[in-house]
Parts: sequence; C-alpha cells; structure tokens
Amino acid sequence: MSSFRNPLNDIPVKDQPLVSIISPSCNHEKYIGACIESVRNQTFPGWEMIIMNDGSTDNTQEIVESFIQLDDRIHLYNQENIGIFRLSETYNKALHISRGKYIAVLEGDDLWEPDKLERQVRILESDPGIILAWGLAQTLNETSGNYGSPFPASVQQDVFNNDPPGQILKALIFENPIPAATLLFRKEILLDAGGFQQTFNLPLVDLPTIFEMVPRGRFYFDQHLLATWRISHLQVTKKYPVEILKGRWELSRHHFLESDQKTRDAISITPEQIDRYFSDRLLISYARSGRYRLIRKDFKGARNDYRQAVFFSGIRQPLWRLRAITGLLFSFFGWDVEGLSKLMGRVSYKKG
Repeated sequence: MSSFRNPLNDIPVKDQPLVSIISPSCNHEKYIGACIESVRNQTFPGWEMIIMNDGSTDNTQEIVESFIQLDDRIHLYNQENIGIFRLSETYNKALHISRGKYIAVLEGDDLWEPDKLERQVRILESDPGIILAWGLAQTLNETSGNYGSPFPASVQQDVFNNDPPGQILKALIFENPIPAATLLFRKEILLDAGGFQQTFNLPLVDLPTIFEMVPRGRFYFDQHLLATWRISHLQVTKKYPVEILKGRWELSRHHFLESDQKTRDAISITPEQIDRYFSDRLLISYARSGRYRLIRKDFKGARNDYRQAVFFSGIRQPLWRLRAITGLLFSFFGWDVEGLSKLMGRVSYKKG
C-alpha cells in the first residue's frame, strides 16, 4: 500500500493522531524496544503510543524514555503496580487521555506488521458501520524462537465480520478467535460500551470488551497477518489457565443469557451445551496448569492441579487424565516433564 495521509485534514499527525495505541507494560525490558520499533515502522504515521508502565522494577522505563527522545508520538505514564486483575483500570486510564478517533491495543511484549494500522484505518474510514477491525496473528515461542501458523486457522467470513451484529457470539462463547494484538476499535463506540471491561475475575480485558461490542455493530476481519504475540510459561494464559477458564465460563453464560431471542435462535446453542463444553475444558486447564507450575518449579502447586485433573468428576478426557497422572508422578520427584514433552514431539515452553 502507498503511504497514508491523515484523511481528516492537513494538521500534522503528531498534533492530531488518528489512532491511539494503548500499551500496558510491566517488566518488559527484553521486549519493549522491539514493540516500539514495530509501531514506529508503521506505514501509517498518524498515531500516538500511550505506554502504561505498571510499576516495572527492571529497565522498562529507561528504555521507553530513550525512544521518547527519538519520537514525540510516544508517551509514558508510570503508575504503582496494580497487576493484571485490575488491568481494566490501566487500560481505561489510557483510554481517557487518548486523543485518537480509533483505539488500538498492543502489549509491551508483542509486535505489529508494518501495514497493520494502514490496512485497518482505511477500512474503518471507508465504512462507519464497522466498529471494530481485527485480523490474523502468529505466535512466537519464547523458548524455541519458532513462529506458529497464523491464527485463526479457519475463516468464517460472515461470522468473523459479525454480520449481522450478534453473528460472532457463538465463536466467542466457545473459542475466542480474535487475537487481542490485532484489535482496532472505533473510540466513540468503545466509550459508549463503557470502555474496557474486566469481569468475572478474569486477568484480561480483551474478551469481556469484545463481548460488549458484539450487539453494537459489524466487525471487519482481515485475512492478512497483522501481529505477533509471544508465548512462554510466564505469560498470563499459562500462569492462570484455570482462573481464565472459570471466568470465561461465567462470561460466556452471562452474555448468552443477555442476548436477544433472535440471536440465540441464530447461533443455535443452549446453556447446557455451554456448561458441558467448559466442564470438559476445566479438566484440561487443571492439567495444563500443573505443567506450567512444574516448569516454574512450583511442585506443590503442580501436585494440587494435577490431582484436580486426575480426580475430576466423570469419565471424559481420558488422555488428559493420563497426562495428569504422569505429571503428578513427575511432581513428586521434581523430574523434568518438558524433557518428556520434547521426546513426544510436543511444544516445550522451558528455556534451556
């Protein structure tokens, strides 16, 4: 695509950014530089980057300040650490000081493709009925350095475009297909929805916020790689898989029951199907949590999680129960379960 000019007027983009990028960061000294560079490399120049430093104890602040000297579109706000279970406070603080017409999110350890903003701004500027744009993302395994295949793997265009509004609800209830790093919101709609949401004790804001956007308008799904997010045993989804699963269960049930009858009929699911799905996934989450705790050498916590999986009610998920039994044995002796994973050809999240 060609270089992008601010379509509103000829005011310099640094004085009137069209896009405000909210970037929460905590102890990201290894990654924040690459994150900022991926923003500075955007083919669309009309942005401001609001970095919310949540009490970092490493050199995150100093690294960000060095970039501020190079680019006055970057802004740093420091706060005492309030953590991920109050993440919506951090996001909404940035939202209310933002100046852009559109709001993007990019956590301090993630990356964008150079044309990410340009592609999405063109779409939102061309159609006022589109309230949210998103697209493909890939993972970067922190241990191996390998990239995963672009996600989501399958394309359901009408569903992913939320056309008509409510169409994407079924996908969100079961497996959220939307990578947070690819999101671009229309700010006025986001504010009307109450800003960034964090409900049911979830340590994340993207999914609860997207749920609130579903009935408000159409989305746009771009079948183009837009972002990369890092995965490791220390990331939120690996540290709190059980808490996230339980919160998603409550969140999904809530929004299904709050939806109108027409939407419920269109997506053809029942509360019983939701409960059965999440009950199955809870056993898997306990087993996964045990694995990640083993990597962090939290052997007592790993044993507790593996026991939950082994003795979970019912007879479902026999393979995962077997994995939990194996992990439980490893936890008693402090053995390296990741070594076994590698022998079995599975992805490892452990360095070294």
